Amino acid sequence: MAFTLELEEWVGSVWHRFITRRASVDFPEARVELAQRQPGLALLFRAMGGAGRGLETVCERDLLLRRSLLQQIAGTCRQVPLACCDADNLRLPASLAVFPEAGLNEELYRWLALLAAQAGPMRHWGRDNQRWTQALLQRYPALLPRYRRLVAAHLQLRPDPATLKPAAAALERALCQALREPGSVQAFPRSERAAWPLPLWLYPPLHLASPQAADLDDSAESLPASPGEQEGGRKRATRIDDSSREGGLLIVRLENLFSWTEHVDLDRWSDEREDPDAARVAADLDELSLSRTRLRKGGGLKLDLDLPPADVDDIPLGEGIKLPEWDYRKGRLQDDFVNLQMFAPRDCPAQPLPSRLRPAAQRLRRQFEHLRPERQWLRQQPQGTELDMQAWLDFYVEREHGRCAERGLFKEQRQTHRDLACLLLADISMSTDAHLNDRHRVIEVIRDSLLLFGETLSVLGDDFALYGFSSLRRQHVRLQELKAFQQGYDDHTRGRIQVLKPGYYTRMGAAIRQASQLLSGCKRRRKLLLLLTDGKPNDLDLYEGRYGVEDTRQAVLEARRLGLTPFCITIDREAGAYLPYMFGANGYTLIRQPEQLPLRLPQLYRQLTQP
Repeated sequence: MAFTLELEEWVGSVWHRFITRRASVDFPEARVELAQRQPGLALLFRAMGGAGRGLETVCERDLLLRRSLLQQIAGTCRQVPLACCDADNLRLPASLAVFPEAGLNEELYRWLALLAAQAGPMRHWGRDNQRWTQALLQRYPALLPRYRRLVAAHLQLRPDPATLKPAAAALERALCQALREPGSVQAFPRSERAAWPLPLWLYPPLHLASPQAADLDDSAESLPASPGEQEGGRKRATRIDDSSREGGLLIVRLENLFSWTEHVDLDRWSDEREDPDAARVAADLDELSLSRTRLRKGGGLKLDLDLPPADVDDIPLGEGIKLPEWDYRKGRLQDDFVNLQMFAPRDCPAQPLPSRLRPAAQRLRRQFEHLRPERQWLRQQPQGTELDMQAWLDFYVEREHGRCAERGLFKEQRQTHRDLACLLLADISMSTDAHLNDRHRVIEVIRDSLLLFGETLSVLGDDFALYGFSSLRRQHVRLQELKAFQQGYDDHTRGRIQVLKPGYYTRMGAAIRQASQLLSGCKRRRKLLLLLTDGKPNDLDLYEGRYGVEDTRQAVLEARRLGLTPFCITIDREAGAYLPYMFGANGYTLIRQPEQLPLRLPQLYRQLTQP
């Protein structure tokens, strides 16, 4: 019996491979993978106009295609991965095997990245793709031979209109004409079935859920990914009504066991723990179904991100400050959109510099002592405390030769000043609670960096201020005042730094705007705004992905218009994907060994402030 079952499974697997291979329209031997080419394609996409958006894989979508008999038997060609571009990402197929040559498949990836960089909102699939293609070829004529090569190879693989029904044949001829001559077709015939996919065009983005999904809590968490696993493409979602009463509580009176029961309408308890296999299971599904219940899973109280009571929270400094925020979708600033509150740490006694940091602080003081303002002799002055003998000799020689130029003959000693102010803004969001290694957390490295930075600048005598920031939606952006410009650097400041705790999220734009206002009030010629962070801007509301990146970039541009020099210091290894767009190619640096940040930060300051 067992042998018979094994034989049936073997025969079934052989038949499945055979019929699937015969029905396939791809060329597996020429397949190219997106994962190997994603960094280069992402760079090309952003450089050509797709800045602020990412590049991800796309899931397959259902298309009502006219399939052959073999394809119907094999069950293939019902779902096709098609390139699309939404507000946040360009989504490409995980692999391409539509052409018999690997070089053509690689060229198709590049073409889609270039086309998406020119694309805007899609109103009509056929006319918009023609318009984008035409604009791209007119702007870069060198792409025309490559485009024609892709079109010629693709037209050989498309179905023959003579084998199709009249309506489908008319649509096929119109699509082929639009591929050959972009912009030449304005009206496309209607057909009951979808045309064979056009891999050279972008398709409308998939909608993840029905409009009712907006009623869900905006803090709902996504499925956890197992360590070492990478999330796949996005999934389609459908809304279903869960009206079952199976989760109710059944109350039974034993004396009336066979007579009646009473059903109490309560939701069934569910396990709050995360399923470690949830991400793997979701990756195997083509469609996710979302049901609505009165109490969602995880509906219990979560206190880790709740705001603390007023009597234990930090001390607010004044009223909240209303700040604008940039909405890239509207292309304008939203006035008074964000509420920022200044805080001073509560119950932070004065503390000296920790003993483990004293040797490093002494080394930094010795290195920076030669940058301290010193008294210098100013020569050739019209008046002064002493006679400038060199200037007098030059004047005597020139007079003997008939050239008597007027010049000062005195010298005077004056104190030089470093006309410089710096504000250091440190990210103290919840992500800084992560461990760098077995001994250090990110927040500990940030504390040490602030302490050594303060020790160094107090020796130089430069005006400086220290702040930390975090956020919990736009209604509550927190700015921790560790040291203001008018305050001295002493044990009270060291105490405030050493009690810093991570929490909440990273609404970077609002923090930069407020820091820019504080720094612009300093009467110094040079003003440096340093941002110390460990990741991208994010928050619980819309401040995620492109929205947060665009707002931060706009805040940086506003700071530059105020005459400030913003510079970002990060330990995020993925920073190259977004910081050049936000701060510019020369406006940031990546510390690849975060545990070296406390010593690297003063050195970076010296490089940035050299005359």
